[in-house]
Amino acid sequence: MEILIINGPNLNLLGKREPSVYGSKTFDAFFGELSLQYKNACKLSYYQSNHEGDIIDKIHEAGFTADGIILNAGAYTHTSVAIHDAIKAVNTPVVEVHISNIHQREEFRHKSMIAAACKGSVIGLGLDSYRLAIEYFIGNNTK
Repeated sequence: MEILIINGPNLNLLGKREPSVYGSKTFDAFFGELSLQYKNACKLSYYQSNHEGDIIDKIHEAGFTADGIILNAGAYTHTSVAIHDAIKAVNTPVVEVHISNIHQREEFRHKSMIAAACKGSVIGLGLDSYRLAIEYFIGNNTK
């Protein structure tokens, strides 16, 4: 089983950016832990970009071969019809994740433009949001 994690804008700053909201662990360190934990269950890969078109290109690239995509689109969650359309265009299921609870934050963060295109969402459980999405794919090979 192959699962791709895609992180959007500013998530390259995890561990530095607003640690009270996002925690103090870098995503690279967390990804290393995930890779070890799930090495016998799936092959994990990771991609991060601050650019909307690059995220779309990665969804297109993996969206017909991967068994699952875990997507934290960052701020593009609330603005990108193009990412929504990219998710709809591929046959690999996508689970939306957010480290923080977007419904407890600023009003503009309450609406996800991508949620309707995704298989499901895991929101507000810190970095464990990614782990729970992986568990979903392992338990429900949906492709």
